[in-house]
Amino acid sequence: MYVTPEQIQSANKANVETLLAVAHAQFAALEKLANISAGAVKTAFEDSISNTRALLSAKDVQEFAALQNAFAQPAIEKAIAYSKSVYEVATEANAELTKVAERRVSEWNEGFVGLLDKVSKNAPAGSDVAVAAIKSMLAASNSAYDNLTKVARQATEIAEANVNAATETVKGMAKAKKAA
Repeated sequence: MYVTPEQIQSANKANVETLLAVAHAQFAALEKLANISAGAVKTAFEDSISNTRALLSAKDVQEFAALQNAFAQPAIEKAIAYSKSVYEVATEANAELTKVAERRVSEWNEGFVGLLDKVSKNAPAGSDVAVAAIKSMLAASNSAYDNLTKVARQATEIAEANVNAATETVKGMAKAKKAA
C-alpha cells in the first residue's frame, strides 16, 4: 500500500482549509474587538468632554462633588458593558475555533480508520488482534477527547455565569452607593 499524489493533495487541501478557517475566526474576533474598543474610546472621549463642561459650570463645591458622584455610575456601567462585550467576543471565538478543531479531528479519525481498514485487508493472518487493539485505542482516545470537550464547555458555562453574577453584584453595589 502506498500514498498517492491525490491523497497528498487532499490532505494538503484539508490542512489549508483548516488554517483558513482558523485565520477567518481570528480576524473576525479581532474586527469585533477593534469595533468594541473604538466605540468605547469614542464614548469615553465624548463623556469626558461633556463631564468637563458640566464640572466647569458648577456654581459651588457641593454641586461639583454631586456632579462627580453622578458621573461614576454611568462610567461603571459602561466599563461593565465593555468587559462583557469583550468576554462575549472571546467566547464566540473560542467556540468557533473549537468547532474547527472538532471538525479536523473527526476528519482525521475517519481517514485513519479508513487507512486502518485498508491495511487490515492486506495484513497477514493473525493481525486482526492488533488492528482491533488500535481501533479500541482510537475509540478510547475519542471518548477521552469528547469528555474533555464536555468539561471545557461546562467550565466555559460556569465562567460565563460567574461573569454575569459579578456584573450584577457590581451594578448592585454601585446603585446602593448612589442611593446612599
